[in-house]
Amino acid sequence: MHVSLDTMVDTLKAAAESSRLRILVLLSRGDLTVSDLTEILGQSQPRVSRHLKLLLDAGLIGRYQEGSWAFFRLTDTDNSRDFVQRLVAGISEADPQVVRDLERLAAVKRKRQDRAAEYFSENAASWDQIRSLHVPDRAVEAALIKLVGKRPFQSMLDLGTGTGRLLEIFAPLYRRGVGIDMSREMLTVARANLDKAGVANAQVRQGDIFSPPVERNAFDLVTIHQVLHYLDDPARAIAEAARLLRPSGRLIVVDFAPHNLEFLRDQHAHMRLGFSDRQISDWFAEAGLDLEDSQEFEPRGGNEARLTVKLWLGRDRRLLIADPSNDSLPVRETA
Repeated sequence: MHVSLDTMVDTLKAAAESSRLRILVLLSRGDLTVSDLTEILGQSQPRVSRHLKLLLDAGLIGRYQEGSWAFFRLTDTDNSRDFVQRLVAGISEADPQVVRDLERLAAVKRKRQDRAAEYFSENAASWDQIRSLHVPDRAVEAALIKLVGKRPFQSMLDLGTGTGRLLEIFAPLYRRGVGIDMSREMLTVARANLDKAGVANAQVRQGDIFSPPVERNAFDLVTIHQVLHYLDDPARAIAEAARLLRPSGRLIVVDFAPHNLEFLRDQHAHMRLGFSDRQISDWFAEAGLDLEDSQEFEPRGGNEARLTVKLWLGRDRRLLIADPSNDSLPVRETA
Protein backbone atom coordinates (compact mmCIF):
# COMPACT_ATOMS: atom_id res chain seq x y z
CA MET A 1 0.00 0.00 0.00
CA HIS A 2 1.43 3.35 -1.01
CA VAL A 3 -0.10 5.67 1.62
CA SER A 4 1.00 8.41 3.93
CA LEU A 5 2.78 7.61 7.18
CA ASP A 6 -0.20 8.69 9.29
CA THR A 7 -2.60 6.56 7.24
CA MET A 8 -0.35 3.54 7.61
CA VAL A 9 -0.19 4.06 11.38
CA ASP A 10 -4.01 4.26 11.57
CA THR A 11 -4.33 1.12 9.45
CA LEU A 12 -1.91 -0.82 11.63
CA LYS A 13 -3.67 0.38 14.79
CA ALA A 14 -6.99 -0.90 13.43
CA ALA A 15 -5.53 -4.33 12.73
CA ALA A 16 -3.27 -4.57 15.78
CA GLU A 17 -5.78 -6.14 18.17
CA SER A 18 -6.37 -9.83 18.80
CA SER A 19 -10.10 -9.98 18.01
CA ARG A 20 -9.75 -7.83 14.90
CA LEU A 21 -6.90 -9.98 13.59
CA ARG A 22 -9.08 -13.03 14.21
CA ILE A 23 -11.86 -11.38 12.19
CA LEU A 24 -9.46 -10.73 9.30
CA VAL A 25 -8.33 -14.36 9.36
CA LEU A 26 -11.96 -15.52 9.22
CA LEU A 27 -12.96 -13.11 6.45
CA SER A 28 -9.97 -14.24 4.39
CA ARG A 29 -11.87 -17.53 4.12
CA GLY A 30 -15.19 -16.07 3.01
CA ASP A 31 -17.95 -13.56 3.72
CA LEU A 32 -19.62 -13.70 7.13
CA THR A 33 -22.47 -11.99 8.98
CA VAL A 34 -22.29 -10.37 12.41
CA SER A 35 -24.17 -13.39 13.78
CA ASP A 36 -21.62 -15.74 12.24
CA LEU A 37 -18.73 -13.81 13.76
CA THR A 38 -20.46 -13.54 17.14
CA GLU A 39 -20.91 -17.31 17.21
CA ILE A 40 -17.32 -18.01 16.16
CA LEU A 41 -15.60 -15.44 18.36
CA GLY A 42 -17.79 -16.10 21.42
CA GLN A 43 -18.26 -12.37 21.97
CA SER A 44 -21.31 -10.14 22.29
CA GLN A 45 -22.82 -8.61 19.15
CA PRO A 46 -22.10 -5.00 20.23
CA ARG A 47 -18.45 -5.86 20.81
CA VAL A 48 -18.11 -7.61 17.45
CA SER A 49 -19.89 -4.72 15.73
CA ARG A 50 -17.41 -2.29 17.30
CA HIS A 51 -14.46 -4.28 15.95
CA LEU A 52 -16.09 -4.40 12.50
CA LYS A 53 -16.64 -0.64 12.49
CA LEU A 54 -12.96 0.03 13.22
CA LEU A 55 -11.90 -2.32 10.43
CA LEU A 56 -14.42 -0.69 8.07
CA ASP A 57 -13.19 2.80 8.91
CA ALA A 58 -9.63 1.69 8.18
CA GLY A 59 -10.67 0.35 4.77
CA LEU A 60 -9.57 -3.19 5.57
CA ILE A 61 -12.99 -4.79 5.14
CA GLY A 62 -16.21 -4.07 3.24
CA ARG A 63 -19.91 -4.46 4.05
CA TYR A 64 -22.93 -5.23 1.88
CA GLN A 65 -26.61 -5.73 2.61
CA GLU A 66 -28.56 -8.82 1.61
CA GLY A 67 -32.18 -8.32 2.64
CA SER A 68 -32.14 -7.96 6.42
CA TRP A 69 -28.66 -9.52 6.63
CA ALA A 70 -25.38 -7.61 6.50
CA PHE A 71 -22.34 -9.49 5.20
CA PHE A 72 -18.73 -8.50 5.78
CA ARG A 73 -15.79 -9.30 3.49
CA LEU A 74 -12.21 -8.28 2.92
CA THR A 75 -11.96 -4.99 1.06
CA ASP A 76 -12.41 -4.98 -2.72
CA THR A 77 -9.51 -2.57 -3.19
CA ASP A 78 -6.68 -4.63 -4.66
CA ASN A 79 -3.80 -2.98 -2.74
CA SER A 80 -5.61 -3.06 0.61
CA ARG A 81 -6.73 -6.64 0.04
CA ASP A 82 -3.17 -7.71 -0.76
CA PHE A 83 -1.99 -5.96 2.41
CA VAL A 84 -4.55 -7.82 4.54
CA GLN A 85 -3.79 -11.16 2.94
CA ARG A 86 -0.06 -10.72 3.57
CA LEU A 87 -0.86 -9.79 7.17
CA VAL A 88 -3.07 -12.86 7.62
CA ALA A 89 -0.53 -15.14 5.92
CA GLY A 90 1.96 -14.32 8.68
CA ILE A 91 -0.33 -15.77 11.37
CA SER A 92 0.23 -19.44 12.15
CA GLU A 93 -2.78 -21.67 11.55
CA ALA A 94 -1.44 -23.84 14.39
CA ASP A 95 -2.09 -21.07 16.90
CA PRO A 96 -4.61 -22.51 19.42
CA GLN A 97 -7.00 -19.57 19.10
CA VAL A 98 -6.93 -19.69 15.31
CA VAL A 99 -7.50 -23.45 15.39
CA ARG A 100 -10.62 -22.99 17.56
CA ASP A 101 -11.91 -20.17 15.34
CA LEU A 102 -11.49 -22.25 12.19
CA GLU A 103 -13.27 -25.19 13.82
CA ARG A 104 -16.25 -22.95 14.62
CA LEU A 105 -16.09 -21.49 11.11
CA ALA A 106 -16.33 -25.02 9.71
CA ALA A 107 -19.46 -25.59 11.83
CA VAL A 108 -21.03 -22.38 10.47
CA LYS A 109 -20.27 -23.50 6.92
CA ARG A 110 -21.81 -26.93 7.58
CA LYS A 111 -25.05 -25.20 8.54
CA ARG A 112 -24.97 -23.34 5.21
CA GLN A 113 -24.47 -26.60 3.36
CA ASP A 114 -27.41 -28.18 5.18
CA ARG A 115 -29.66 -25.28 4.16
CA ALA A 116 -28.41 -25.55 0.59
CA ALA A 117 -29.08 -29.29 0.48
CA GLU A 118 -32.63 -28.71 1.72
CA TYR A 119 -33.28 -26.10 -0.98
CA PHE A 120 -31.87 -28.38 -3.68
CA SER A 121 -34.04 -31.29 -2.58
CA GLU A 122 -37.15 -29.12 -2.77
CA ASN A 123 -36.38 -27.89 -6.31
CA ALA A 124 -34.45 -30.79 -7.84
CA ALA A 125 -37.39 -32.14 -9.86
CA SER A 126 -37.93 -28.82 -11.65
CA TRP A 127 -34.25 -28.39 -12.54
CA ASP A 128 -33.85 -32.00 -13.62
CA GLN A 129 -36.74 -31.64 -16.05
CA ILE A 130 -34.99 -28.78 -17.87
CA ARG A 131 -31.56 -30.47 -17.75
CA SER A 132 -33.03 -33.53 -19.46
CA LEU A 133 -33.84 -31.39 -22.51
CA HIS A 134 -30.30 -30.28 -23.38
CA VAL A 135 -26.69 -31.37 -23.60
CA PRO A 136 -25.08 -32.23 -20.22
CA ASP A 137 -23.66 -29.26 -18.33
CA ARG A 138 -20.15 -30.76 -18.33
CA ALA A 139 -19.94 -30.44 -22.13
CA VAL A 140 -20.67 -26.71 -21.97
CA GLU A 141 -18.29 -26.27 -19.03
CA ALA A 142 -15.49 -27.96 -20.97
CA ALA A 143 -16.06 -25.55 -23.86
CA LEU A 144 -16.03 -22.58 -21.49
CA ILE A 145 -12.76 -23.67 -19.91
CA LYS A 146 -11.15 -24.07 -23.33
CA LEU A 147 -12.50 -20.70 -24.51
CA VAL A 148 -11.28 -18.73 -21.50
CA GLY A 149 -7.87 -20.39 -21.64
CA LYS A 150 -5.23 -20.92 -18.97
CA ARG A 151 -3.85 -17.41 -18.61
CA PRO A 152 -4.55 -15.90 -15.14
CA PHE A 153 -6.48 -12.65 -14.91
CA GLN A 154 -7.42 -10.13 -12.25
CA SER A 155 -11.18 -10.27 -11.77
CA MET A 156 -14.35 -12.14 -12.76
CA LEU A 157 -18.04 -11.31 -12.34
CA ASP A 158 -20.81 -13.91 -12.70
CA LEU A 159 -24.22 -12.29 -13.17
CA GLY A 160 -27.06 -14.52 -12.01
CA THR A 161 -24.53 -16.81 -10.37
CA GLY A 162 -27.06 -19.40 -9.21
CA THR A 163 -25.12 -22.29 -7.68
CA GLY A 164 -21.79 -20.47 -8.11
CA ARG A 165 -20.54 -23.15 -10.49
CA LEU A 166 -18.74 -20.78 -12.89
CA LEU A 167 -16.97 -19.06 -10.01
CA GLU A 168 -15.82 -22.49 -8.90
CA ILE A 169 -14.44 -23.72 -12.22
CA PHE A 170 -12.56 -20.47 -12.98
CA ALA A 171 -11.27 -19.91 -9.42
CA PRO A 172 -7.71 -21.06 -10.32
CA LEU A 173 -7.49 -18.26 -12.91
CA TYR A 174 -8.81 -15.10 -11.24
CA ARG A 175 -7.52 -13.21 -8.22
CA ARG A 176 -10.98 -11.92 -7.25
CA GLY A 177 -14.37 -13.31 -8.20
CA VAL A 178 -17.83 -11.90 -7.52
CA GLY A 179 -21.20 -13.54 -8.09
CA ILE A 180 -24.52 -11.65 -8.16
CA ASP A 181 -27.97 -13.19 -7.72
CA MET A 182 -31.38 -11.91 -6.61
CA SER A 183 -32.32 -15.11 -4.78
CA ARG A 184 -31.12 -15.43 -1.19
CA GLU A 185 -31.81 -19.16 -1.41
CA MET A 186 -29.49 -19.51 -4.40
CA LEU A 187 -26.84 -17.42 -2.64
CA THR A 188 -27.01 -19.89 0.24
CA VAL A 189 -26.41 -22.69 -2.26
CA ALA A 190 -23.55 -20.80 -3.92
CA ARG A 191 -21.80 -20.05 -0.63
CA ALA A 192 -22.09 -23.67 0.44
CA ASN A 193 -20.69 -24.89 -2.88
CA LEU A 194 -17.78 -22.45 -2.84
CA ASP A 195 -16.97 -23.34 0.76
CA LYS A 196 -17.06 -27.05 -0.06
CA ALA A 197 -14.76 -26.52 -3.05
CA GLY A 198 -12.32 -24.47 -0.95
CA VAL A 199 -12.74 -21.33 -3.07
CA ALA A 200 -11.65 -18.40 -0.90
CA ASN A 201 -11.03 -15.81 -3.63
CA ALA A 202 -14.71 -15.40 -4.59
CA GLN A 203 -17.73 -13.87 -2.91
CA VAL A 204 -21.42 -13.75 -3.76
CA ARG A 205 -23.87 -10.92 -3.13
CA GLN A 206 -27.54 -10.21 -3.56
CA GLY A 207 -28.23 -7.80 -6.38
CA ASP A 208 -30.14 -6.99 -9.56
CA ILE A 209 -28.53 -7.91 -12.87
CA PHE A 210 -29.68 -4.54 -14.24
CA SER A 211 -27.91 -2.59 -11.48
CA PRO A 212 -25.33 -4.91 -9.91
CA PRO A 213 -23.65 -3.63 -6.74
CA VAL A 214 -20.14 -3.60 -8.21
CA GLU A 215 -17.83 -1.03 -9.77
CA ARG A 216 -17.78 -0.35 -13.50
CA ASN A 217 -14.77 -0.86 -15.77
CA ALA A 218 -13.43 -3.38 -13.26
CA PHE A 219 -13.71 -6.95 -14.60
CA ASP A 220 -11.66 -8.93 -17.10
CA LEU A 221 -14.36 -11.58 -17.50
CA VAL A 222 -18.13 -11.27 -17.06
CA THR A 223 -20.40 -14.30 -17.48
CA ILE A 224 -24.18 -14.59 -17.88
CA HIS A 225 -25.02 -18.28 -17.77
CA GLN A 226 -28.62 -19.42 -18.45
CA VAL A 227 -30.06 -16.13 -17.21
CA LEU A 228 -31.17 -14.06 -20.22
CA HIS A 229 -34.26 -16.18 -20.92
CA TYR A 230 -35.69 -15.12 -17.53
CA LEU A 231 -35.42 -11.42 -18.35
CA ASP A 232 -37.92 -9.10 -20.02
CA ASP A 233 -35.10 -6.91 -21.38
CA PRO A 234 -32.03 -9.07 -22.15
CA ALA A 235 -30.46 -6.36 -24.34
CA ARG A 236 -30.33 -4.05 -21.34
CA ALA A 237 -28.66 -6.78 -19.26
CA ILE A 238 -25.95 -7.18 -21.91
CA ALA A 239 -25.43 -3.42 -22.08
CA GLU A 240 -25.05 -3.23 -18.31
CA ALA A 241 -22.64 -6.18 -18.30
CA ALA A 242 -20.51 -4.46 -20.96
CA ARG A 243 -20.16 -1.38 -18.74
CA LEU A 244 -18.59 -3.53 -16.07
CA LEU A 245 -15.78 -4.77 -18.33
CA ARG A 246 -12.27 -3.41 -18.38
CA PRO A 247 -10.93 -2.44 -21.80
CA SER A 248 -10.44 -5.62 -23.86
CA GLY A 249 -12.45 -7.53 -21.25
CA ARG A 250 -14.61 -10.49 -22.28
CA LEU A 251 -18.33 -11.17 -21.87
CA ILE A 252 -19.55 -14.75 -22.19
CA VAL A 253 -23.26 -15.50 -22.57
CA VAL A 254 -24.65 -19.03 -22.39
CA ASP A 255 -28.31 -19.57 -23.19
CA PHE A 256 -30.70 -21.42 -25.51
CA ALA A 257 -31.11 -21.14 -29.25
CA PRO A 258 -34.63 -20.21 -30.45
CA HIS A 259 -37.19 -22.93 -29.67
CA ASN A 260 -40.95 -23.38 -29.29
CA LEU A 261 -41.26 -25.11 -25.91
CA GLU A 262 -44.07 -22.96 -24.53
CA PHE A 263 -44.35 -25.00 -21.33
CA LEU A 264 -41.09 -23.37 -20.18
CA ARG A 265 -42.97 -20.08 -20.04
CA ASP A 266 -45.94 -21.53 -18.20
CA GLN A 267 -44.14 -23.84 -15.78
CA HIS A 268 -40.64 -22.41 -15.39
CA ALA A 269 -41.04 -18.62 -15.76
CA HIS A 270 -39.02 -18.32 -19.00
CA MET A 271 -39.70 -14.91 -20.52
CA ARG A 272 -37.89 -15.56 -23.80
CA LEU A 273 -37.80 -18.74 -25.89
CA GLY A 274 -34.13 -18.60 -26.85
CA PHE A 275 -31.95 -16.22 -28.83
CA SER A 276 -30.50 -16.13 -32.32
CA ASP A 277 -26.93 -15.31 -33.29
CA ARG A 278 -28.22 -12.15 -34.97
CA GLN A 279 -29.93 -10.94 -31.80
CA ILE A 280 -26.87 -11.48 -29.63
CA SER A 281 -24.53 -9.99 -32.23
CA ASP A 282 -26.68 -6.86 -32.51
CA TRP A 283 -26.92 -6.46 -28.75
CA PHE A 284 -23.17 -6.92 -28.39
CA ALA A 285 -22.53 -4.28 -31.06
CA GLU A 286 -24.87 -1.81 -29.38
CA ALA A 287 -22.99 -2.37 -26.12
CA GLY A 288 -19.57 -1.74 -27.71
CA LEU A 289 -18.57 -5.39 -27.94
CA ASP A 290 -17.29 -7.44 -30.87
CA LEU A 291 -18.68 -10.96 -31.25
CA GLU A 292 -15.55 -13.13 -31.34
CA ASP A 293 -17.00 -16.61 -31.12
CA SER A 294 -20.29 -18.51 -31.21
CA GLN A 295 -20.66 -22.20 -30.38
CA GLU A 296 -23.62 -24.55 -30.50
CA PHE A 297 -24.39 -27.66 -28.45
CA GLU A 298 -27.20 -29.72 -29.92
CA PRO A 299 -29.16 -32.11 -27.72
CA ARG A 300 -28.81 -35.83 -28.06
CA GLY A 301 -31.45 -38.15 -29.46
CA GLY A 302 -32.96 -36.02 -32.22
CA ASN A 303 -36.18 -35.35 -30.32
CA GLU A 304 -37.76 -32.07 -31.49
CA ALA A 305 -38.82 -31.25 -27.94
CA ARG A 306 -35.21 -30.47 -27.01
CA LEU A 307 -33.09 -27.43 -26.35
CA THR A 308 -29.93 -26.36 -28.19
CA VAL A 309 -27.46 -24.56 -25.95
CA LYS A 310 -25.54 -21.61 -27.40
CA LEU A 311 -22.36 -19.93 -26.23
CA TRP A 312 -21.39 -16.41 -27.35
CA LEU A 313 -18.13 -14.58 -26.61
CA GLY A 314 -17.91 -10.80 -26.91
CA ARG A 315 -14.92 -8.55 -26.30
CA ASP A 316 -14.76 -4.91 -25.28
CA ARG A 317 -13.49 -2.82 -28.21
CA ARG A 318 -11.37 -0.52 -26.08
CA LEU A 319 -7.67 -1.32 -26.08
CA LEU A 320 -5.54 -1.92 -23.04
CA ILE A 321 -2.14 -0.23 -23.15
CA ALA A 322 0.69 -1.16 -20.80
CA ASP A 323 1.74 1.55 -18.38
CA PRO A 324 5.52 1.95 -18.97
CA SER A 325 6.04 2.87 -15.31
CA ASN A 326 4.47 -0.37 -14.06
CA ASP A 327 4.25 -3.46 -16.22
CA SER A 328 1.69 -5.04 -13.90
CA LEU A 329 -0.76 -2.15 -14.06
CA PRO A 330 -2.35 -1.56 -17.48
CA VAL A 331 -3.97 1.74 -18.30
CA ARG A 332 -6.99 2.47 -20.48
CA GLU A 333 -6.74 3.97 -23.91
CA THR A 334 -8.34 7.41 -24.00
CA ALA A 335 -10.71 8.04 -26.83
